[in-house]
Amino acid sequence: MATQCINGLAVEIAGEGDAVLCIHGLGGSSNVWTPIAGALQPFQRIAPDLPGSARSALTPGPLSIESLVQAIAGLVHTLELKSVHVVAHSLGTIVAQHLAVAHPPLVRSLALFGPLVCPPDAGRPGIRARAALARQGVLAMQEIADAIVQGATSRETKADRPVVVAAVRELIMRQPCEGYAQSCEALAAAQSAALESIAAPVLLVTGDQDGVAPPSSLETMAHRLADASMAVLPGCGHWTTLEQPQRCAQELEAFHARLR
Repeated sequence: MATQCINGLAVEIAGEGDAVLCIHGLGGSSNVWTPIAGALQPFQRIAPDLPGSARSALTPGPLSIESLVQAIAGLVHTLELKSVHVVAHSLGTIVAQHLAVAHPPLVRSLALFGPLVCPPDAGRPGIRARAALARQGVLAMQEIADAIVQGATSRETKADRPVVVAAVRELIMRQPCEGYAQSCEALAAAQSAALESIAAPVLLVTGDQDGVAPPSSLETMAHRLADASMAVLPGCGHWTTLEQPQRCAQELEAFHARLR
């Protein structure tokens, strides 16, 4: 595996074969895919840190879903890839949906973990408040990390998976404050993509304790998509690939096998 700087993004590239583009979520990095890397071995795995997240610098101008889509599409074009399978988490699933609508030939399939179409209106003020808190600095990022561990991981994870708790906490604590704040603002402003126009096969995976992407919301998404399947993982919160990596890998392998 090698990390390259491409268009200002830190991008991990590993393996050979058809390309799989991995898009992490808010507070994440390319490392959210490390626990399921085995399921992606038949592919060339391309995993960027999004602009303003982890090792990637902020791009000029405020972040938005549109600017994140442009960054991802630009990466695909720079790598001279005609099309990719997309695997995404959380905020990354919104980017992936808009990418599939804006650039249909680029997207061969979508595997979406903890997927959401856009935040509910009632949740947008809280996300903007989190952006303001992040701008207070590293101590505030620790406060945010602790709150997310408590609210976005399952009971089983908090009780029995201390390494996962530490990994989620570390991912968020290490985010650049301004980049995280702008990512929150991009999420708070996000609107639904035209899901009805997505023809590519879609896998929707969530946890039974995921308050961000509850199973009922996946059923609503699936009804809007032309070709969708879904899976609900027991004992799992929002950080699916970290909390239930074996089950995520199984669902992903089965999905990709159906596409061959």
